[in-house]
Amino acid sequence: MNGRVEASVEAVFREERGRLLAALARRFGDLDLAEEVTSEAIEAALVRWPVDGVPPNPGGWLMTTARRKAVDRLRRDQVYAAKLAVLQVEADRADPFPAPTVAGELPDERLQLFFTCAHPALAAEDRGALTLRCLAGLTTPEVARAYLVPDATMAKRIVRAKKKIREARIPFRVPGPEELPERLPGVLQVIYSVFTEGYVASSGPLLQRIDLAEEAIRLARILRRLLPAEREVAGLLALMLLIHARHEARTGAVGELVLLEDQDRGRWDRPMIEEGQALVVAALTGGASGPYGVQAAIAALHDEAADVASTDWPQIVALYDVLFALEPSPIVALNRAAAMAMRDGPEAGLVLLDELAGEPRLREYHPYPMARADLLERLGRLPEAAAAYREALALARTEPERAHLRERLKTVETS
Repeated sequence: MNGRVEASVEAVFREERGRLLAALARRFGDLDLAEEVTSEAIEAALVRWPVDGVPPNPGGWLMTTARRKAVDRLRRDQVYAAKLAVLQVEADRADPFPAPTVAGELPDERLQLFFTCAHPALAAEDRGALTLRCLAGLTTPEVARAYLVPDATMAKRIVRAKKKIREARIPFRVPGPEELPERLPGVLQVIYSVFTEGYVASSGPLLQRIDLAEEAIRLARILRRLLPAEREVAGLLALMLLIHARHEARTGAVGELVLLEDQDRGRWDRPMIEEGQALVVAALTGGASGPYGVQAAIAALHDEAADVASTDWPQIVALYDVLFALEPSPIVALNRAAAMAMRDGPEAGLVLLDELAGEPRLREYHPYPMARADLLERLGRLPEAAAAYREALALARTEPERAHLRERLKTVETS
């Protein structure tokens, strides 16, 4: 295969696979069948396009080929076809017309697949896995690596989710305007969970999984195009762009962790920051702010500052106050305490951190003892700082984080 054809196949696969899979799933009501014929259509393209050339409408060629393969398969297996027909009739009776978007227009099929993969009837641990498998196009072993589970475990999880969709008659549709406010946060949370795993891996030798972070951003861009009026979609995309813009500076030459205050801000991606800043405006304009929009505004303030000292810490604290009112979680409280320490000094921050000592969600969360250790070190309380660094070291899961904590612990122990 020549380079042009190979690049065209890859580009079509990346851009059109989710659309193709979603349309076939909607048409036949079966994710497994849709996945199989989508893969077969791609394989057919790999055979035909080098001979015949890339067609003028590659996505249309793939769709036609996949539909033919699905029909051929159903003709060969009439029992399976009858079951699908019954399921389709039942689904049509329950939901005879695709729900319109807020703007009243029929949506791209990918939007239907977003909401199917993130349906609340599915187990929380299955939603992200199914999104990566179906919308991001990762293989089952790749999804397993992302979630740090064996391939067989992930395969069972994905099969379970598909079975639930089939047996619970979960429709491939976009929720109506009255359902959208309740359902959209689940879709956004799935995408953000994928990004979070890319931003800081759960464990392993690398701090970041750039492929996952970029895949989450790609999915958010699709969602933004499909739901341009939803401000929290803009907020999520803005947040991820503003954070990901720093990824080149987050690690050193050998993959070591570089904290925000020590990063070379000249390595930050300025066009990405500018795009994120514009989206923050969209997220915060026209009504009450949502959690992702507020977090994006905080990230924008970090990205706008020339250094840590000139960062607008009073405004960041004020935004954390707003965020805590929207989402009163111990993680938000931890981040607010760190910002307070920058505004009012380490003693003020430490008081707030100590108030969180009994929070169950922070017991296994290494940034909490790490934040305490940092403030104790800044206050000159070195034995206490060393103990906190040891606690954080015991909880940290990636090698770059552990290496960083070992260095900090060595510093306070030898001071």
